[in-house]
Amino acid sequence: MDVDLKKDGIERCARIFNTQKYNVHDGPGVRTLIFFKGCPLRCKWCSNPEGLRSDCQVMMKKNACINCGLCVGVCPKKIHYMENGVHKINRDITCIGCRKCEKACLQNAIEIVGEDKTISEIMDIVREDKDFYLMSGGGLTVGGGECSNQAESLKSLLEASHMDGINTAIETCGYMSQKSLDLIKDHVDLFLFDIKQMDPVKHKYWTGVNNERILRNLAYLLENGHKVRVRMPILKGVNDSKEEIMAVVDFLEDYKCFKNFDGIDLLPYHRYGVGKYGQLDMEYPMDKEMEGEFGLSGEELDRIQKWIDEENIEVNLVRH
Repeated sequence: MDVDLKKDGIERCARIFNTQKYNVHDGPGVRTLIFFKGCPLRCKWCSNPEGLRSDCQVMMKKNACINCGLCVGVCPKKIHYMENGVHKINRDITCIGCRKCEKACLQNAIEIVGEDKTISEIMDIVREDKDFYLMSGGGLTVGGGECSNQAESLKSLLEASHMDGINTAIETCGYMSQKSLDLIKDHVDLFLFDIKQMDPVKHKYWTGVNNERILRNLAYLLENGHKVRVRMPILKGVNDSKEEIMAVVDFLEDYKCFKNFDGIDLLPYHRYGVGKYGQLDMEYPMDKEMEGEFGLSGEELDRIQKWIDEENIEVNLVRH
């Protein structure tokens, strides 16, 4: 085992909340996608709300719960309780991830999100499909949440993948310190790097943070030879105007001829993760926005794609 997998004699762990095999949308070829928990952004349209916080959380399908109370008796933290015969969850108490409630639930209504796995355990999952990676030019993609939130563990996982001859990619919002970026940059074969909005005020409104650090990191990666594919979540009334699209194009103008710039993916808005908000007793932020419908028609998406294509930048519209 490589020494970098250990700290003080103990193997590093990463807190993950999902794995997805046979993925073909997040990097070249067939890939295994590992989701790290925790994110510094709070994008209003996030489709993985269970990946925002770094701690373990209880997800509950309320329509499956029969209010039997079995989870109440086994939870050591008293997160579960009954009120007038109805099962409730105290969201102010931090879940320790013991999964006793999940195991006790006869209806499979409870799921604990957040699991600590050693780098070796994650690599065991990744290696299962190594033949598919070799045949397709695929590999490992690490997303989240924001995987750079666990930079030391991310570095160890990427290094272990390279030791096995497995291609690596990460999905990142780009909001990380220079220290974290320096830790991982030489172990990433492809950065799938988000640009959500060029205007700093709008960026902060929609994501909770300013974009100065993000754009600085993007420029640094491009200028230092790291392979980058820009990804743009596209939402109607948020960042779909020609002015906003061209602001991204203008930022990338100096880099579009760089061999390490791999073009742009357009990611249309969808509502696939909305149901998970209810399972976490969270409100879906986009439902509180006055604009209403944020999805774009095929014609509107084609028009955005054409704007970018006319600027001689490779652009791909990702259609799930």
